[in-house]
Amino acid sequence: MTLKRSDFRFFHRLRVRWAEVDMQKIVFNAHYLMYFDTAIADYWRALALPYQEAMDSLEGDLYVVKATVEFHASAHVDDQIEVAMKCSRIGTSSMTFTGAIFRGDQHLISGEIVYVFADPATQTSRPVPKALRDILLGYEAGEAVLDLKVGTWADLGPDAQRIRHEVFVQEQGIPKDLEQDAADGQALHAVAYNRLGQAVATGRLLPAQAGTAQVGRLAVHRVLRGGGVGRQLLQALTEAARARGDRELMLHAQRTAEGFYDRLGWQRRGEPFVEAGVSHVEMVTPL
Repeated sequence: MTLKRSDFRFFHRLRVRWAEVDMQKIVFNAHYLMYFDTAIADYWRALALPYQEAMDSLEGDLYVVKATVEFHASAHVDDQIEVAMKCSRIGTSSMTFTGAIFRGDQHLISGEIVYVFADPATQTSRPVPKALRDILLGYEAGEAVLDLKVGTWADLGPDAQRIRHEVFVQEQGIPKDLEQDAADGQALHAVAYNRLGQAVATGRLLPAQAGTAQVGRLAVHRVLRGGGVGRQLLQALTEAARARGDRELMLHAQRTAEGFYDRLGWQRRGEPFVEAGVSHVEMVTPL
């Protein structure tokens, strides 16, 4: 089966490691299944679905019943390859994923993995839920996976607060009384929802002072970081600030996230400082 890059929307990029090649100096055949499995995990992130929470919501889980690999050419150590993946068929209770591994435009490996949606307690098959079917078909048709809502704390507060509590309080250990403040009532908030209606990211935009508005409390579900969710959320807040006439955006970036803002064109201003026990740096961007 010969596949082309244009057959796929999703690609997972990786570099072949020394530990993955055999005595023939090519990737050991079993590792290709690992590559496909790794890509599948990233595919769920591309759908903005934290896998376990999504399956819990759907009251089921996916179990592999068949996996095949077809070899066309070999990958070598240090090759940069891309693992393409798509949901190619959805039956009553099963779904088939077709994969291909490319080195540039060269098609190296084909793969197929068949899953069955089942009850986790008994592992007996169940019909694929309509919500999951619609998400998969929609993604493959090029539809957006996120619904971004901008509104007041009264509208979005419960969902925004839950995400912030998980990220800042539970994960980072910031005291609850420092994470919450009175500014939430005056701020404009953004929350990103996946197509199951689960809130997965949030941020807020404070009223402008002398033309400069501060973005803050930007939090993304741990599983979905690095997948573009934070970028889309920040863009929604930026557009809201531009629409109301703000001239500049400012934020206090955690030093571990400085690279994220730098790649989006934000500029560092001033020296690092500690806020809520965490090292930060001020960053700005003109509107």
